[in-house]
Amino acid sequence: MHRFEDLIYRSTSFTLSALEKTNSKIIEALQTSGSTNHVKNLQMIQLQKAIFAIGMISMFDAGLQDQLSCRNGFEGAKNVLKEKQNLELHDSFDEFICAINVLKHGEGRSYDALVSKSETLPFRIKLRGENFYDEGDVSEINTLIEVDDNFVLNCAILIDKVS
Repeated sequence: MHRFEDLIYRSTSFTLSALEKTNSKIIEALQTSGSTNHVKNLQMIQLQKAIFAIGMISMFDAGLQDQLSCRNGFEGAKNVLKEKQNLELHDSFDEFICAINVLKHGEGRSYDALVSKSETLPFRIKLRGENFYDEGDVSEINTLIEVDDNFVLNCAILIDKVS
């Protein structure tokens, strides 16, 4: 098998393209019918993106553990990035690790760390007291991190860069 890092961007592009095709068909169907099934399907697509992002980052962690012979692949990779003085990539990687933790676990240390720098993040985080990213968007799911195509692609790009 080819290396995970070599396949993930291709896999991500393929998945997002397939989801976009389905999304477009549902949006078109919504023009003539406000069916609850259409709304559920739009939300299912958003949920699938979150599951995909969590899965790819989790699999990357397992690969890092193996490659670096350590128990915490993320910490091992961040240490290597620090040693190589690649602090910009280190910080970006840390932000996305925190975002994935927030998607998996909700509020906690990772959420607090991201909230403190919410203005500079390359993705949107729902702050305390906020109910929606875009009120009226029927596809929105209840997550503290907005998982759009850019977020998912950025996860794949980070995997490639950190590798």
